[in-house]
Amino acid sequence: LTGIPLGILAALRPGSGLDLGVMILALIGVSMPVFWFGLLAILIFSVELGWFPVAGKGTLAHLVLPAITLGVNATALLARMTRGALLEVLSQDYIRTARAKGLAERVVIFKHALRNALIPVVTVAGLEFGSLLAGAVITETIFAWPGLGQLLVGSILARDYPVVQGAVLLVATTFILVNLLVDLLYAWIDPRVRYD
Repeated sequence: LTGIPLGILAALRPGSGLDLGVMILALIGVSMPVFWFGLLAILIFSVELGWFPVAGKGTLAHLVLPAITLGVNATALLARMTRGALLEVLSQDYIRTARAKGLAERVVIFKHALRNALIPVVTVAGLEFGSLLAGAVITETIFAWPGLGQLLVGSILARDYPVVQGAVLLVATTFILVNLLVDLLYAWIDPRVRYD
């Protein structure tokens, strides 16, 4: 939810301090492994500052650090991708034509440029969902959050193969459904794409 708006803001002000700040944070977010970010988040926000609980479940405070840890990589990647795609689209001739016709900048950005820039971003978001599923196993283990990842790890260690097969089947089905949704979004974003 934050990667695409950050990418749009960075693309609308290329070379500015905002653009530089977003790209530096995105570079750090893409470069840092999930398990390392999780450990740093626990050390800083739980141990040192005491803002959030270290592990467990039960309240929303228990969910904050795992959610941020799981989403930081995808957010950074989507911000970089959105910025690059939008900058590329903004340099196209039809955008110059729309501006020359006197359309408001907001209409040019959101109606003409953003729809075309979102096509590669949606592709990456669909693929990134697989990384979120894989990262959930690590994140749930680090934060002792009971979920599908913990169930999968516990089942592997206990050699409970039917549960492992069920969890893998659920993850694979979810990934396939997300990619189907991505394909359907293509037709909504770009009306030229139609599936017969």
